[in-house]
Amino acid sequence: MATGLSALFMANRAALLRFLRARGAGENAEDMIQDMWMKLEAKDIGPVADPLPYLYRMANNLMLDRYRSATRRERREQDWAEGAGGVMADPADDMPVDERLILNQTLDEAREVLRALGPRVELVFRRFRIEGVGQRAIADELGVSLTTVEKDLQKAYRAMIALKQKMDTA
Repeated sequence: MATGLSALFMANRAALLRFLRARGAGENAEDMIQDMWMKLEAKDIGPVADPLPYLYRMANNLMLDRYRSATRRERREQDWAEGAGGVMADPADDMPVDERLILNQTLDEAREVLRALGPRVELVFRRFRIEGVGQRAIADELGVSLTTVEKDLQKAYRAMIALKQKMDTA
């Protein structure tokens, strides 16, 4: 049975989760709540005068730590990219010419298969799989339903699977 801060944490878990999400934690809010729980259980925290504000301050500090960490990571990656001449190394540079030709031919075949499915299916596949745009955003962008985007992706996936099977048997 949880007592003290742990009990208060459990009683206010949903409110703390909303607090983190409202401050931009998004999908990471659950992970942050878990981190808070782990810290509360691991530390021998003495009596706290105002326990609920303490929990909110703890959540806020966790948000700040995550933000600072993400900022440092982005800065470090940017510095590394600039140190590498601003260009990331292309793994194809070390590839033998014949393998590169085969790879380019395969890529051309995949492009043709997608092109044959129609411009919308090709665009949906590219935006989702290559550019990393969410399905909802693609649907809004094209003025179609989310179901339409999902069905277009299914068509593209089936075509890519068929192409792979064709290549594997050849």
